[in-house]
Amino acid sequence: MVKQGAIPKGVIIGVLGIILAGWADFPQLTQPLWAQDQTPAGNSSAAEAELDRGLQLIKQGQVEAAIAAFRQAAQLDATLAPAHYNLGLAYRQQGQLQAAADAFWQAIQADPQLAMAYANLGAALIEGNNLEQATDYLERAIEIQPDLGIAHYNLGLVHRVRGNPEAAIASLQRAIQSNPNAPEPSYHVGLIYLNQGQPGEAEVAFRRALSLQEQYPEAHYNLGVALFNQGQLQAALDSFRQATDLRPTYANAYYSAGLTFIRLQQYEDARTVLDYARTLYLTQNNAPWARPSSKPAAATC
Repeated sequence: MVKQGAIPKGVIIGVLGIILAGWADFPQLTQPLWAQDQTPAGNSSAAEAELDRGLQLIKQGQVEAAIAAFRQAAQLDATLAPAHYNLGLAYRQQGQLQAAADAFWQAIQADPQLAMAYANLGAALIEGNNLEQATDYLERAIEIQPDLGIAHYNLGLVHRVRGNPEAAIASLQRAIQSNPNAPEPSYHVGLIYLNQGQPGEAEVAFRRALSLQEQYPEAHYNLGVALFNQGQLQAALDSFRQATDLRPTYANAYYSAGLTFIRLQQYEDARTVLDYARTLYLTQNNAPWARPSSKPAAATC
């Protein structure tokens, strides 16, 4: 249950290494929000006029000016939830997580039924590694709007990080049902299956993600890991190659390709690829060579 007054200033502390849903994949998250869901008229109140001006500035790519307009709208009418909400989106676009969280919180105070504000606040809390409160706000968003895919997706990420894979898969599957065109939920389902030692199920999930977004290097890489773990070495190698084609500095993909060449007894190719992977790791200040492994590792995010 969400508690009133539960979000003090300064809740965004640190950054959690997981991937939140891309706004482009959950378009309802970025749609501008008008006062009472209707476009303000020309003779609207001063606050609604500032809200309108801010939205027009966003369309023109003038984010700083839009922030000023949204702030002015909120100052003129503190009960105008869309002013706070769009201010939060603008801050989030700039990477100002604390300011975004504060704005979404104010939107909730102005309109306790605004599901997208709860979902966005939950996402900001995840990025601040405040998982318990993030869960509260995401669950509240779903209670208000059961088909809000972004809330199900981010709740799935929270469950995954907290070590509850069954709940994570259930939430991610609901995200897929709510927004079947978003590849990220399927990708994370694949990671969970991979980490549980179920490479066949993981393969299905990664292939679904790639059917929605072919240029997805992490999905190609982890599909390769799933195939490797099933003994499909040539297919795994093809997936690692596709990952490196999309991201030429993908050290893990080169390293895993090297391990695959070893399994295929193509030792010269293995040496070449592993040497290149080591160069990339050193350049990126990452040294998995201190932890030698005979298997490719699943990505953690």
